[in-house]
Amino acid sequence: MALMRRAKKVDEAELDITSFMNLMIVLVPVLLLSLTFTKVTVHDIQLPELTGGMSSSERAQSQLEVEVDGEGFKVYYPGNTLIKAVPLQHLEAGESYDYAMLSSILQGMKLQLQERRDVIIKSSPSVSYQTLVSTMDTVKSYKTVLSASLVEVELFPEISLANL
Repeated sequence: MALMRRAKKVDEAELDITSFMNLMIVLVPVLLLSLTFTKVTVHDIQLPELTGGMSSSERAQSQLEVEVDGEGFKVYYPGNTLIKAVPLQHLEAGESYDYAMLSSILQGMKLQLQERRDVIIKSSPSVSYQTLVSTMDTVKSYKTVLSASLVEVELFPEISLANL
């Protein structure tokens, strides 16, 4: 019996996760606040109708067109009649398109053409994708304050695209 050894009693250790929980309580809200939320917008592009009461020459004469190129915007209505040309803005950081001026011109056009919903945007191949999307946003609608709330007013939501 002398050879028998006594088994030592082993105490089970408790797992202390208090400091880890404190870290998570602080870390989770910080990560959620720094999360960037993205907004995805889809533009519905309409194709021109191939059939209808008007001939192709009459249809071309009655179209509202916005041209986008390396010089700025040009608004045409009806047909090839130039309404207004909007040149590029010269800023300290470089040149940029004047979307506010384009929007004000189209707002004036909407007052004259209240029933019209379609527009053709013609762009040159050198125009960037972001410029084309921003132009579609500007042509589609504008934001204004009405009764102390910001509302989006429809301009020409039916957009067709073409090359110059």
